[in-house]
Amino acid sequence: MSVQEQRQRADAVRNADRIVRAAIEIFRERGPEAPLDEIARRAGIGSATVYRRFGDRDGVIRAAFQTYFAEEVEPLALTAGDAPDAGAALAGALAGAVDTLVAHQGLLKAVKQSGVFPVDIVERFMGPLSAVLARAQEAGQVRDDVSVRDLAAIVIMALATAHPGDPDQRDPRRYLALLLSSLRPTDDRLPEPSWQHFIDRASGGC
Repeated sequence: MSVQEQRQRADAVRNADRIVRAAIEIFRERGPEAPLDEIARRAGIGSATVYRRFGDRDGVIRAAFQTYFAEEVEPLALTAGDAPDAGAALAGALAGAVDTLVAHQGLLKAVKQSGVFPVDIVERFMGPLSAVLARAQEAGQVRDDVSVRDLAAIVIMALATAHPGDPDQRDPRRYLALLLSSLRPTDDRLPEPSWQHFIDRASGGC
């Protein structure tokens, strides 16, 4: 590869990064309807370069969400995995996820509207948390009938309480705390989730 080709490739990488970061900012500020032209202006790049690099609006949204998730959400689960107090680490990771996801609802809505949500990205967050959950359960900090899918549901339910009239995120934090309190060990048993029914049937159970 010639020096000129190396420079061109480096420029392309820098431009792509500028576009992605501009998109993350614009969707946070303007919401899911933010136009690509505005993203291009914020990045200091022509609209043609945006289309050439990402194909279309969906491509920009997908790349922006993947970058955002890798930098803001995924590290929460990885950090929790190294913490000595599994119960506190689990609660902290879920709280951190809710805080940042609420702050980036514009990007989340853009992902939902475009239909480009990468399914594997949830596994990248919940996968490491499953080990933290197991440690918390072994330590008697979390009830033993909670699954990692329940943790995902808790995040989604807390996010559902966010609204424009609550810029300080008081409601999501309040209801997350309420949901987290339900994880404490108890003699009561949770009803089986719908997906367990299909597992039981597949394994020959009733």
